[in-house]
Amino acid sequence: MGTATGSARVLRGLFGPRHPGHTMAAEDLGALSLPVGDDGVVIGDDAEGRPQMVGFHRSVPYEVLLIGGLWTAQVLALRAAGTGARVAVETGRAHAWTALAQAAGAGLECITLHEVGRVPPMGATVGSPVVVVRDCGMRPPRGRVVSSPWQSVLTLLPYLSPVAPRLLRDATLVGVQRVSPQEAEQIGRILGLGRAESDALPTLADGVTLWVSGRERHWVMTSGTDAETGLLGVARRID
Repeated sequence: MGTATGSARVLRGLFGPRHPGHTMAAEDLGALSLPVGDDGVVIGDDAEGRPQMVGFHRSVPYEVLLIGGLWTAQVLALRAAGTGARVAVETGRAHAWTALAQAAGAGLECITLHEVGRVPPMGATVGSPVVVVRDCGMRPPRGRVVSSPWQSVLTLLPYLSPVAPRLLRDATLVGVQRVSPQEAEQIGRILGLGRAESDALPTLADGVTLWVSGRERHWVMTSGTDAETGLLGVARRID
């Protein structure tokens, strides 16, 4: 997570809405980690209706794994592009992304589509950050373009697969949408979820995601804006 909210503590993945300013001792300033260029991507609201955000633009490599539906991944891609990031989508189903890529950026190529394994070097910088979205099916190959400073990678898995345990362990931030009880048990074991959290995963409504980063857990409801719903339809887990 990329900023301090409400106190001078560093969060590792998700962070919430900004609060009124406060003071701190000069010797404590080194503990702060502030985003550059934006406060992140709004991924939805928590149970109390507070906006939840992810800072994709970072000076260190940042890996995000979403076990869920295409709709949520596409909303995140649109919102990342809206923060000024260049979004490169690596996908074997370009037809599912074409309308989104054409609609984003008012004619500018802020979202580009690439065949699996064919994402070129993006030249990410602090002034031109990149988010690579990997929509490569159940067994995404190891990417030629990996996360690096100012270039985050979001990998979409529709369900668990033999490569999922490795991706779960390597990711800094993991989002889990509705899965089967068997998948929920395996995910819970790898991520160290509590029994109540694991048991809830098979019952989640469309648009609800459990986001996990280390010991932090956030239940988030993602709802499309009018423009997003007009382009992508309503939230759904199954494509």
